[in-house]
Amino acid sequence: MTGERDLNALLRLMKPELRPGTFVFCTIAADETIPAAVDPLLIFREPEGTTVVAPLEDAERAGLRYEFASRLITLTVHSALDAVGFLAAITARLADAGISVNAVSAFHHDHLFVPVDRADEAIAVLREISAAK
Repeated sequence: MTGERDLNALLRLMKPELRPGTFVFCTIAADETIPAAVDPLLIFREPEGTTVVAPLEDAERAGLRYEFASRLITLTVHSALDAVGFLAAITARLADAGISVNAVSAFHHDHLFVPVDRADEAIAVLREISAAK
């Protein structure tokens, strides 16, 4: 199944879905293993260390330092990995509303991590974008 590439279709069909739970960003040394108590949603390796995005409860249970307590919004449209402008259009509108966002593209969907206390507002902005298309 090929992902959607048309920007207007992506914006119209994105149907943002707020996932349950609170997620946090942690970093561990590049030569350390991820604690068994942590079930990461995302792992990204950089020279400075490994970033782990995990449920808040997992990070606390493992004693990991963390930042950016966030809610996860999944844009349920199947976006092509080479689609142009989709995240730019969305993040620009969230920026206009003063909402920070950490965006992640996966194979089928794009995902947005937004501050816990701004999640409902972010959903409203996204629905507004979708309704305008």
